[in-house]
Amino acid sequence: MLPLSSTGPGGTSLLTALFTSTSAVCVTGLVVVDTSTHWSAFGEGVILVLIQLGGLGIMTFASLLGLLVWRRLGLRSRLTAAAETKAVGLGDVRSVVRGVVITSLVFEAITAALLAARFALGYDEPWDRAAYLGLFHAVSAFNNAGFALWSDSLTPFVTDPYICLPVAFAVIAGGLGFPVWLELHKHVRQPRRWSMHTQMTLAATAGLLVAGAVFVTANEWSNPGTLGALDPPGRLLAGFFHGVMPRTAGFNSVDYGAMRDGTLLATEILMFIGGGSAGTAGGIKVTTFVLLFLVIWAEVRGDRDVEAFERRIGDRTIRQALTIALLGVAAVVASTLVLLEVSEQTTEAVLFEAVSAFATVGLSTGITADLPASGQLVLTALMFLGRLGPITLVSALALRERPTLHRLPEGRPIIG
Repeated sequence: MLPLSSTGPGGTSLLTALFTSTSAVCVTGLVVVDTSTHWSAFGEGVILVLIQLGGLGIMTFASLLGLLVWRRLGLRSRLTAAAETKAVGLGDVRSVVRGVVITSLVFEAITAALLAARFALGYDEPWDRAAYLGLFHAVSAFNNAGFALWSDSLTPFVTDPYICLPVAFAVIAGGLGFPVWLELHKHVRQPRRWSMHTQMTLAATAGLLVAGAVFVTANEWSNPGTLGALDPPGRLLAGFFHGVMPRTAGFNSVDYGAMRDGTLLATEILMFIGGGSAGTAGGIKVTTFVLLFLVIWAEVRGDRDVEAFERRIGDRTIRQALTIALLGVAAVVASTLVLLEVSEQTTEAVLFEAVSAFATVGLSTGITADLPASGQLVLTALMFLGRLGPITLVSALALRERPTLHRLPEGRPIIG
């Protein structure tokens, strides 16, 4: 809110400052003012710091909670887990924090260097300005924040692979999660030693990236408002880029408001699924989505157990996945209903905005700034809930498990 943070006189209102701060620290990317024109260099620096602290904090928080839940708090199970996996030393919190910080800084440094070189050599930006642009967008990309220093995001670079591809790969890297990178670092040449979580995350991420890119490219190929205005190589690049961005990144190189309804619906599905656990991506997470699919597959086949990657998945894990998914649906539906009541926007636009906020994506059809104050407060709460809710809820469910000494007789209500 400080006058120093904005370019205009009088500073920024409380609601705008609150919305922007929440969007930054929750690494979402939704905005109610133009980042490139409203905020001063100091204000952009505040946003950058919030993005970095939010991304590091979420990855560290989620990794430590996952470690805590995984080891079950009991000494015997902690020793057993440590002996079986050899992934993280017993109680070595510092190694987790150090690993998260190093992983983040390495990916951000590589992306920043590539972008800075391109801005300086390809767009004649002074090296100091190019370095700043590279750093800002590298941090925003790896942390899946989606903040950009141009009014139309990355639309000016829609056909430039030297800008779009580093941003896209930084988004993918941040969305995989620290536990996956830790295992890949230790056992990169030994896939058989990868845990079920790593195998499931990599397989699901690859499948969703390919499916998303193919669908967006095919559905928007002839749309003159999006890919149809580009040459074939540009269409392929933009299609891939927009297949990656629903991993909860929030950048765009074409106008989402001009996309076809089918593309918007597919984007909403991809946003709701999100990325990997203990990463910078939001959503219900790819592992939750895969577990739900496996439950349906096992039930259709009549299998007694839900199995994947030569392992049986426990009933409690399945119930946690169902809980996260259904509560996520409830949060999006309830927020959509409230937004429809307080605004005059269409159902399609409001639903897209609600999913984007809950999944901490930041993609928008352009209605965020037009929502009333009450609607912006709803999105603010939804961003915070979507960022911390799934992590906290799953950890609470796992840690409060208690043994029971009896079981009630089984009942079978009629289903369907």
